[in-house]
Amino acid sequence: MSSQPDLEIKGSLISYFSNLVKNNGGINLAQGIPGFSPPDELMQCLSKISLSSCHQYAPGTGNSDLLTFLGKHYCIDNSGSKILITNGATEAISLIYNYLMSFIDKDSFNVAAFSPAYESYIHLPRIFKHKLYTYKVDDKTYFDDNDFKSFFETNNIKVLFIASPGNPFGKNISKEKLDFIINLAEKNNAYVILDAVYSELYFGEEKPYYPVKELSPNVFYVNSFSKKFSITGWRIGYFLMNNMHYEKMCYTHDYIGLCAPAPLQQALAEYLLKETYSAYVANIKNTISSNYLKAVKELTNNGFYCPKTDGGYFVWCRLPGDFSDSLSFGLKLYDKLKTAIIPGQHFGEEWNNYIRINIARQPEELELGLKNIISFTG
Repeated sequence: MSSQPDLEIKGSLISYFSNLVKNNGGINLAQGIPGFSPPDELMQCLSKISLSSCHQYAPGTGNSDLLTFLGKHYCIDNSGSKILITNGATEAISLIYNYLMSFIDKDSFNVAAFSPAYESYIHLPRIFKHKLYTYKVDDKTYFDDNDFKSFFETNNIKVLFIASPGNPFGKNISKEKLDFIINLAEKNNAYVILDAVYSELYFGEEKPYYPVKELSPNVFYVNSFSKKFSITGWRIGYFLMNNMHYEKMCYTHDYIGLCAPAPLQQALAEYLLKETYSAYVANIKNTISSNYLKAVKELTNNGFYCPKTDGGYFVWCRLPGDFSDSLSFGLKLYDKLKTAIIPGQHFGEEWNNYIRINIARQPEELELGLKNIISFTG
């Protein structure tokens, strides 16, 4: 079956390329799906709960045990911050976006994202017909302070998306840069949505920085359990906010998401309270880190440019030689070698000679996928 359609592909390229493999077979280095099994103890908790009476609506704000764990984890029990459990990080982001729309004037609802930008950051503004401005991430410095300040204020930005580590380019934003942005947002009555779903999957010794203990009213911190526990299908996310937003945010959530699945929340709560999860996360992080080093070495040796990545699921790389159409590259690669990647143009038109490769797979599968990608460019 040919993957090259006669018409323009509509919708998410991530879904399109991943579905090619799901429906027709092959190697899926496209969608951010982990190639690892969830923790055994977590599955045991779920198995036990599946036979219990925990099958009705959960509280809209979230499972109380899970909220207790998160409050202690982030050390915010006695702070001015609150937590809301959601149907994955994607719902958290869209919920925050809808909430902000309730009081930011439509005519001044200008949105910004660092480019390359994750698809939700691009398409939420498109859905609601808001103006999106993108700012290209510098491979080394992230951004120049004065230049970014000018960009932010000239375009009257009211909502800024930041992912750290990023997706598709897994770069961390430093404490100094993030504090600079938060200060800028506070001075300009703007809001930052800080996406930290890869927060524990960093490659170096230094943890990414997140200002959650004293969360600014201008910052929303988003995370999930999907990536670190290899349970992307569970759709259990959450976000932290300043207490001033909590009541109205809960009201909005009641009519958009209502609640995440009760059995899955309870299984997570029981597993987390055992305090054995760190070993699983460490093992996953080590595997992905090793995959990253191997992938970058092989790709670089064969003409790809891979900017340094600090964490996450992906290698973000520039195609070698004369390859300049990432969509055509991806379609032909799958047709010929049944290997799926994501074309860079999905994350911004200026990235048409880049591709995103999922490295959160078993080493043997990744090695075969890399071999196919490299041989295709040879």
